[in-house]
Amino acid sequence: MNQNRRAFLLFAGLLLIAAVIGQACQAVDRGFVEPVVMPLVEGPKSSETPTPTRPPTATPRPTFTPIPIHPTFTPTLTETPILVQESPTPTIEPTQMGQALQLDVFESLWSAVHDTYLYPDFNGLDWDAIRVEYRQKIEAGLSNHDFYTAMKEMIDRLGDNHSAYLTPDEVAAERAVYLGQQDYVGIGILSSAVPERSRALVLVVFPGSPAEDAGILPRDSILTVNGESILDENGYMKNLIRGPQGTQVIIEVQTPGQDSRLLTITRQPIRGKMPLPNTVLTTPGGKRIGYIFIWGFQDSTFPETFTEILQDMTADKPLDGLIVDGRNNSGGANTVVEPILANFTHGTVGYFFNRQNERPLDLGEGVNIGNSQTMPLVVIVGTGTYSFGEIFAGILKDMGRAYLIGETTNGIVETLHSYGFQDGSRAWIANEAFRPLNHPDTTWEKVGVTPDLFIQSNLDEYQIQDDPAVLAGLEYFDSK
Repeated sequence: MNQNRRAFLLFAGLLLIAAVIGQACQAVDRGFVEPVVMPLVEGPKSSETPTPTRPPTATPRPTFTPIPIHPTFTPTLTETPILVQESPTPTIEPTQMGQALQLDVFESLWSAVHDTYLYPDFNGLDWDAIRVEYRQKIEAGLSNHDFYTAMKEMIDRLGDNHSAYLTPDEVAAERAVYLGQQDYVGIGILSSAVPERSRALVLVVFPGSPAEDAGILPRDSILTVNGESILDENGYMKNLIRGPQGTQVIIEVQTPGQDSRLLTITRQPIRGKMPLPNTVLTTPGGKRIGYIFIWGFQDSTFPETFTEILQDMTADKPLDGLIVDGRNNSGGANTVVEPILANFTHGTVGYFFNRQNERPLDLGEGVNIGNSQTMPLVVIVGTGTYSFGEIFAGILKDMGRAYLIGETTNGIVETLHSYGFQDGSRAWIANEAFRPLNHPDTTWEKVGVTPDLFIQSNLDEYQIQDDPAVLAGLEYFDSK
C-alpha cells in the first residue's frame, strides 16, 4: 500500500476516535476548547481534510490534559456522512478564518506535538524548524483550504502513520460515526477499498436497506457504479453511490466465487445503528460456534450491540466457542474496545506508557455473558487489522484467552490523544505505546501481532462457508 495512502487511511480512522476521546478530555489555556468526543475511522481521501500548521509565537505554550484514545484505521465509507471522497478542494469555501485564528490554531497544534508526542526525537524531525517553516507559510497568507492542508501535511511529516489532523467538517463527521447517528441517503452499505483487486469490499449491509432488498451481502464486492469504476486511479473510493432520494444507481456486484451481476437500486434514507454481521456456525464435529465480524471500534453503540448478539446466541443453549473476525478492524475508541474486551477477560491486561509515565489498562471485574469469560475463542486477524484492532487481538492472545488465526497485523498501535482547537478542528497525536501484561518485553509497534496459525484469506475472495480462516477456526474448536 502506498505510504501516503496508508497514512491518510490511518488518519481518517483517528478522526473518528478523536471526537470520542476529546469529549472526555478537557484542554486548558488559549487555543483549546473542550474537545468533542468522536471515534476514528479510516477512509478514502476526503475533500475536506486539509492539514493545518502552527506558527511560532512568543506566547507560552498551552498546558494539555489529554485523554488517551486509540486511533483507528477505518474502512472507506462510501455512503456514510464521514469521509466522502469528492474533489480535494471544496466548491464553496467557508468564511475565511483570519490569520490570527490560523496562527492560534497552528501554535496550539505545534505545542501539542512538542509537549506530548510519544517520540521525543520527533522521528528525526527538527520540530523547532518545522514551527518556523509553517508559521512563515501562514504569515504569507493562506486560504482556509490551504491552511488545513498545511496542518495535515505538518502532522503527516511525523511519519508515524497514526497521528492525524481533522478539519471541523471531519470532526463533525467523526462524531456522527461515534454516536451511531447514521442519517444519509444511499443504498445502505459500509465498504472498504481493495485497490489490489480494483474493487470495494462490502463490510456491512444495513437491515431493511435498499442494498439488503437487492440481495447485497457482506463480503460482496462493488466493481462499478453506473458503469464507472468504484475506485479512482490512486485506489481511493469515488463518491458515486450516494445521491438524491428516489434516484436510481446501477451497481455491478460480485459475490465471491460467482460471476458479477448488475443491480438497479433506488436510493433511500439510511438511518439507525451500524450493525455487526454475525451468525452461528456448526463444526464438522457438531459443535455450536458463534461468529461475529467487528470491522472497527469507532461506533459507541457497538458494546451494546455486541452484548445483544452474545445474549441472542446463548439464549437457548450455550456456545461451544466464538470466532471474532477482525481482519478489517481499523481500530477506534478505547471507550468502545474496552467494554467488548471485558466480555472475555478482566482485571489489568497491560499498560499504556508515554515519555513521562504509565497507566494500567484495567477492565475491572469483566462481564460474563453465556460463559463468555471462559468460552474458547478464535480471533482472526490480517494485514488490514490496525490500532485497537491489533491491541484487542494481542491482549486476548497474551492473556491466554484466544487462539489467533490469519496474518500478522499491521503494527500501528500507538494510542492517540485528542486535542481540540478554537476553530473546531482537532488533532489526534500519538501519545502512548502499549505493553502487554504477561509479555512486557513484547512490542507490537512496527512489528504487529503474530497469529498462532498463519492462513491467508481475503474477505472479498471467500464466502463464510468456504473461508479458509473460518474453516481453520472450526477445526480448532473440534480439536479442543
